[in-house]
Order: sequence, then C-alpha cells, then structure tokens
Amino acid sequence: MHPSPESSGTITDALKTLGLTKYEALVYVALLQVTRATATEIHELSGVPRASAYPVLDRLIQRNLVTVSHTAPKRFSALPPTEAVDSLMRGIGEKASYAKETLQELYDRRKTPDGGGQELVWTITGDANIISRIRDLMAQATDRVDVLGNWNLIEDLGEPLSMAAGRVRVEVITDRCEESLLPGILISAIVPPIWHKEMGSNERAGIFFVDGSKVMVVMGSEGEMPIALYSESEGFYRFFSRYWSLIRGYGGIPDQK
Repeated sequence: MHPSPESSGTITDALKTLGLTKYEALVYVALLQVTRATATEIHELSGVPRASAYPVLDRLIQRNLVTVSHTAPKRFSALPPTEAVDSLMRGIGEKASYAKETLQELYDRRKTPDGGGQELVWTITGDANIISRIRDLMAQATDRVDVLGNWNLIEDLGEPLSMAAGRVRVEVITDRCEESLLPGILISAIVPPIWHKEMGSNERAGIFFVDGSKVMVVMGSEGEMPIALYSESEGFYRFFSRYWSLIRGYGGIPDQK
C-alpha cells in the first residue's frame, strides 16, 4: 500500500530536515516500497523527472542510502530506514561539530568595532548566584582548577571541588583547612597572616582559576552583598594568576606549568 499524498509529504519534509533534497527524499521513500527497482520504475513510483532519476540515485549511493546491482538494467534498493536515518544523523553530527569548532574560533577572535580585542568582565552579585556560577565552572573544567581563598569559602564548595578532583587536577591554597573534607585535592595552608588580621571571621573571599583561561574573583563581607567578577580575558587572567604565583612562592611551592 502506497502512503497517502499527505503522509508522503510529511515524510519527505522530515527527510529534508536530515539533509536530503526533495527529489532524494522522494526517491528514497519510493524505493522503500519495493524490493528493488530500475531507474524507470523509480521515476514512475516517485514522480521524479526521468532525467533527474540517475543523478539523484548517484547521490543517494554516495551517501550510503541506496545500493545498486551489477545487472542490466541496473536495479536499486534502499537501505533499511534505521540504518539510513542513523547514517544521516551521524553526518549531521559531524557537520555540527565542525561548525561549532569553526564558529567558536571566530567568536574567540572577535573584535570590538574600534578594532581592539573584546575583553569582557562580568559582575555577579548575590551568594546564590555566585555559588551557582562557581559550581558550573567546576563542572565544566577539563584540565585543572586552582583556588586561592579563605576556608570560609572553600568549605562551602567542598562538594563541587571534590567532584572536579575526580576528573581534573585541583589545587587549593587557603588560610586553614581540614583535609578530610576535601579528599583527593592538593591543599596548602600558606595564605599570608595578613588575611587573618584584615578579614572578619565571616568573610568569604577567593580567586578561582579554571583551565588556564577563566578566572572568578569573589569578595563578601558580613552585612554586605557578596560580589564576584568573572572573565575569560587573557589580561584579566594573567593579572590574577600572577598573584597566585606570588602566593605559591611565598609558601615555598615551586610554580607548576
């Protein structure tokens, strides 16, 4: 039983979204209804012009959606729908990955209207928003996470830091610590004593470095709205990573690249 014109049109439209042309979709649908067929029979079944049948079939063969026999005349068969759709989806996935990588490169090299590089710094306010953004950064890390901050802040982030440590290298420099709360993480209690004098007992402050390209600076005092600055700017990252290196040097830990 042949599909109704309305059903056939719907199927054709669906195949077009998977990358087939109208004629390619019509020919493939027609071939699904027979075991095998000649080009002339395909023309009659699909309604595709006779002159277009062979070029369309050639393209479907190249896309591994149709096979052809070595007989005279040639007879064509359709690949089963599951295999055909999977093949089309793989093709879309490969093209999407290529497009994503290429477009990201363009985005990373974007310029401002005056010709300069775009160095953006975002401001995040509120404890919940800041913690949520830090959790996202930890979850997205692919190489390493370095954290310089007081224990008040580090302690509240034990869970995301521990989860990140299961995938990437995590190093923490803090004023005091309880290592049992952060297993698998390299922790150094070497923050200069000035932090104890200048910071209140409830103050939360820290700098988060992710994958050598992202940095988030957090400050929050009792009675004040906590605030954070986040950027992927090279200059912003280099500025704060210099401070990280100085603190590591103060503690006698050799810098690791």
